Amino acid sequence: MKKLFVLTLGALALVGCSQKKETSTAEAQPAAATDSVAAGHFEVRDLDDYKLHIYLTDDQMGDASFIIEGSDSLVTLEQPLFRVNAAEYDKYLASLGKPVARRIADFHLGNTGDEPIVMPQGMPEVVKGPAYSGMMSHFAEEYGDAIEPLPTGATTEVAFDSTVTYAGVPFTFYKGATNDFPGANILIGKDAMYSHWAPAKAHINNLYAANVAGVDARLAELEQNLASGATVFVGGHGAPGTKEDVQFMIGYLNKVKELRASSADAEAFASALIAAYPGLPGEDGVKALAESFYAE
Repeated sequence: MKKLFVLTLGALALVGCSQKKETSTAEAQPAAATDSVAAGHFEVRDLDDYKLHIYLTDDQMGDASFIIEGSDSLVTLEQPLFRVNAAEYDKYLASLGKPVARRIADFHLGNTGDEPIVMPQGMPEVVKGPAYSGMMSHFAEEYGDAIEPLPTGATTEVAFDSTVTYAGVPFTFYKGATNDFPGANILIGKDAMYSHWAPAKAHINNLYAANVAGVDARLAELEQNLASGATVFVGGHGAPGTKEDVQFMIGYLNKVKELRASSADAEAFASALIAAYPGLPGEDGVKALAESFYAE
């Protein structure tokens, strides 16, 4: 239960300042208004043979949701959890005027209702297990009717290292980081890579990597993503990133490993990490990160 509680709190604490950033290269579109107040906003990227609609929810968990628009149909990815976001998302989805070919739930269950969903290999069992179901139960207790009910639709699994085509767009499912739920890093077409966490020039939190083994897992994931040839890197948490953001994170995580090996205690580690990256967003979470690294 302690592990679950930490996981839940981490999901709530999440990205905040450390993973959110401004983006200027996208075509920004306000989300459809709900009760005259827009909860989030869409950014649209014209990529090779499809459009990627990125919905930044601005919810308590810093979630992001996506719509992949092919020539004649749509694919949803990581639909929103909070009702206000779900209403905006669904209205925007309908405004595109195309049928939904598939709904993919990778790491995040959302407002898919009784519609069939696609999940990576192994995730359907994980979401029924104590850690994930306990986390969702906690959200239900915390937020009540503000969040959507759990999906009830049939689930189809996609094997890792395989490619499926929906709405005329190929989706290649790679196994995600080994320190995370067994979700997939999904290469969408050849331009966009989806992971649980978007890369950012910011300090990490201890949900992203809680120890050196977690850092190694994230480094392997980032190297895999970089090798994909993608130009846009998005995540279920955080704003879209670039190849340069991925490269920054690789350098940052290697510095974290170096400082963990050379620092006598958590306080020294935190001070050294802050000194190495002065002014980097997320500095207020470095102390908790350090304590996690020295709890081994």
